[in-house]
Amino acid sequence: MNETLENKLESKRAQMRRGVLELCVLSIISISEAYPSDIIGKLKESKLIVVEGTLYPLLNRLKNEGLLHYNWKESNAGPPRKYYYMTDEGKTFYNGLNESWKQLQAAVKLTINQSPES
Repeated sequence: MNETLENKLESKRAQMRRGVLELCVLSIISISEAYPSDIIGKLKESKLIVVEGTLYPLLNRLKNEGLLHYNWKESNAGPPRKYYYMTDEGKTFYNGLNESWKQLQAAVKLTINQSPES
């Protein structure tokens, strides 16, 4: 594959990851309240590489939309830490987003399976 095509492909991969990032972050927080570094670690484990500069604005936006809130907790390793958790509205939103994701996955799978390349 030539370099230009590889660059285009990597750009599309990054766009796809960004497109599902909100769902993935909400999914992590839906399990239990989470500290941003822990969220980043879980995303990296899943090959959804994210840096703090991407995560913090997303968390802030979700908080401002009323989907997340946070608690300060004391830390043995330094200053208090901000742990995010889902509000009731956030849980409802996450459930709807997750259902939309499942429908999208099914539609894409059907489309790809009809492709002669699959």
